[in-house]
Amino acid sequence: MTRRRAPWLAAAVSLALLLPALPGMAAPEPAAAGPAYQLGATPAAPARAAQITTIPDWRLQSSAVATGTGAAISAPGFNDSSWYAVPKRSTVMAGLVANNKYGDVNYGNNLQKANRNDFLVPWWYRRSFTADPAPGTHTFLKLNGGVISRGEVWLNGTKIAGTDTVIGAYPTFEFDVTSLLRKGDNALAIRANSADQDRDLIIHFIDWAQLPPDRNQGIFRDVQLAASGAVSLREPRVDTDLPLPSLNHADVTVKVNARNNTNAPVTAEISGTAGNVGFRQTVSLAAKETKTVSFTPSNTVGLRFLNPQVWWPFQMGGQPMYDAALSASVNGAVTDTAKTSFGVREVSSRLNKGGREFSVNGKPFLVRGGGWASDLFLRTDLRYLQDQMNLVRSMGMNTIRLEGKPENDEFYDMADRAGVMLITGWECCSKWEKYSSFTAEDNRVAGESAEDEAKRIRNHPSLLAFMIGSDAAPGAGLEKIYLDALGRAEWKLPVISSAKALSSPQLGSPGMKMDGPYWWEPPNYWYNEQLGGAAGFASEIGPGPAIPEMDELKKFLPQGDINKLTDYNATQYHLSRSATFNKLTFWGTALDGRYGKPANAAEVVKKAQLANYETNRAQFEAFGRDWSDTNKPATGVIYWMLNNAWPTMYWHLYDYYLATGGSYFGAKTALRPLHVQYSYDDKSIAVVNTGLADVPGLSVQATVFNLDGTVKADETRPVSAKANGSVRAGTLPQPSGLSTTYFTRLLLKDGSGKVLDRNVYWLSTKADTLNYGASTWYHTPQSGYADLKGLNNLAAASVQSSAKSTVEGEHTKTTVTLTNNSSGKQVGFFLRANIRKGAGGPEVLPTDWSDNYVTLWPGETLTLTGSYRTADLGGATPSVEINGHNVAKQVLSAPIR
Repeated sequence: MTRRRAPWLAAAVSLALLLPALPGMAAPEPAAAGPAYQLGATPAAPARAAQITTIPDWRLQSSAVATGTGAAISAPGFNDSSWYAVPKRSTVMAGLVANNKYGDVNYGNNLQKANRNDFLVPWWYRRSFTADPAPGTHTFLKLNGGVISRGEVWLNGTKIAGTDTVIGAYPTFEFDVTSLLRKGDNALAIRANSADQDRDLIIHFIDWAQLPPDRNQGIFRDVQLAASGAVSLREPRVDTDLPLPSLNHADVTVKVNARNNTNAPVTAEISGTAGNVGFRQTVSLAAKETKTVSFTPSNTVGLRFLNPQVWWPFQMGGQPMYDAALSASVNGAVTDTAKTSFGVREVSSRLNKGGREFSVNGKPFLVRGGGWASDLFLRTDLRYLQDQMNLVRSMGMNTIRLEGKPENDEFYDMADRAGVMLITGWECCSKWEKYSSFTAEDNRVAGESAEDEAKRIRNHPSLLAFMIGSDAAPGAGLEKIYLDALGRAEWKLPVISSAKALSSPQLGSPGMKMDGPYWWEPPNYWYNEQLGGAAGFASEIGPGPAIPEMDELKKFLPQGDINKLTDYNATQYHLSRSATFNKLTFWGTALDGRYGKPANAAEVVKKAQLANYETNRAQFEAFGRDWSDTNKPATGVIYWMLNNAWPTMYWHLYDYYLATGGSYFGAKTALRPLHVQYSYDDKSIAVVNTGLADVPGLSVQATVFNLDGTVKADETRPVSAKANGSVRAGTLPQPSGLSTTYFTRLLLKDGSGKVLDRNVYWLSTKADTLNYGASTWYHTPQSGYADLKGLNNLAAASVQSSAKSTVEGEHTKTTVTLTNNSSGKQVGFFLRANIRKGAGGPEVLPTDWSDNYVTLWPGETLTLTGSYRTADLGGATPSVEINGHNVAKQVLSAPIR
């Protein structure tokens, strides 16, 4: 792996295991077999009530090698020293990658070194631990997620559960193992069966990447030992109810399940706090009984919060969070505790002219989001996840859709803090939607999956909805199973039948459309209210290939594959496994037709940033503008996709290494909270405001330039931005005598003349045309191309630049000032700044840029800021590299001051 992050969860993994292949060199040979990841100290089972021990790591081995019985393998004296050592959340493939079994699986075709046949047999996970059971303490083994595809669980030679019980990716389990613990050495063993996406209710990557050879077989969530006394507390949850449209108070309900672990009746006191409100209640429990204990405004003074701190999506307000903590006591002694956090907010949805429209706290909420890809091997790297969440928020994206890739708990905490909304649900194109093949067992596992996932995430204010179908909608029987399961989980948010326009008997119309595209479309496509154009709620659409900059390509492509970028009919392993998407085909045809055929791979990469910037900007701008269309409102769009599970040149807004190319900055421009934009359909100018307050007294300056920099039109007009909506500000001037390729600059200013937003377009007097009659599920072909080839002949511009860096906490902020000081009228086109670890060093990633790929006319100055972790400099002095389409490369030192 070539990115700078340490792998997953444990600092104990040597970075040497993940050294990159050098670009252009042969892929590394697999390391010698044998453990490379090292186990930590032997864990101890919790000794006292209200303690939890998470299994910190495992030994892993194939059942083809470890041929003993479960009784033998789980015996405390069994010798597993020759097995692989792997992190605590580790599928089989993830464990082997941690041991450098196949070299750098991101580079070239190295992933093919893993033999699928190795994963057609079960694999064993084993961990020794110590215990010192105390009288009166009950110990429970908790599986906080499923075992893929099925699990057999053994402790100290005794089988706790078999593959008829532990099934699927998502069901959770808890087993009372008190009687099986021994003083001293103990051993836990879990056997994970092979996985098949067409047979099992697991996690599948479809055509998003090459498939993990093990199909994610194994353990990907925490396994824990939890101790409590006579009474355990489980499933703490909090509901909040606002008297909308007023936000002046919130009724808060706190619930927890109290379980008697003994064979005799017991009386317990359940007490706790929510925010600064305390409460307590006495509950009597029969032997082995579980009761739900509820604290409500009717039985607890103070749970009607007056003037609460209300949680909002980040562009609408703040993200205050409250804590709820509970405790169970018997005869004055604490037997267990539980806690959760919550936000005061309310979500609803309705059909608006057929499109699904969400509201948050009574305010309509335009979803402009992206589709999430988990790590291909389901590894958890918390820093990497947080970096991605930071990029999402900085981009202005307000929602993430998790289609069959529900993340671990920490991800939802990050979304809560960031104010980014989440839509969860099941995936397409696998067993999850092969409804006709469902058995009684499949129905049970599907219901358990829905119930347990909903229970796990229901307290998070960032949750928006649960989709029980993706490319299909369940029939009456399975729909009832899902709805009953979500009811048991006390799921209070919208439930949607499908991401496609497919109804189910109880839920009715989903208000969603999935009409494509998944491949390149020109900017004007998004403004036509056909197929994926800006009307209704488009649950997954995007323009396909997203070629990273050359620095990133060299991290995962051999030079031969980079050279193949000019051959649009060549199969690329790092595009997609699908024959529909594994070649650049008409993406390249459109690139040639619009920008001129690239002479080499470097020109392909350069022009790709232009193409991806303009169409990604247009997609989000079209949905933003038509949010206020009263006839066919655009209510939401999910860009397909946000990120990559593994390095690819397809479907992402930022790449696997967290580099932000043309795709990202096109979207970031469109998603600014107060934004001026051009309309490709009717040439109108619109101002989109995602805030909750009107912004009066603004003006829009629209300037049209010929390719040589000559001003052909310059108009200023007043406008007031509408709260949570869009308004038009006339049309773009249409002067005569325009060059075939020309520029438009839009400036949104406040009453004092300060520029609040700036947006530059490169346009053509020749329009892109589309042949809707020949559309497929993934593409509408073009019948004509805009002529933007004039950009190849721009006169050279002179740009003066300076850079400086300052330290802010753990981060460094580098400020880059660019001034076009050309003596004539030359535009400085599509200027990109990036930060290096010293002159000529590798790029510092991730860097959160305020803007990039900017365009300047003579006399104009722009300042860009990039923020990044100081530690990622590795002690080097930051260096700034500046490139432009018609500006010579510059390298500036940006020393920290």
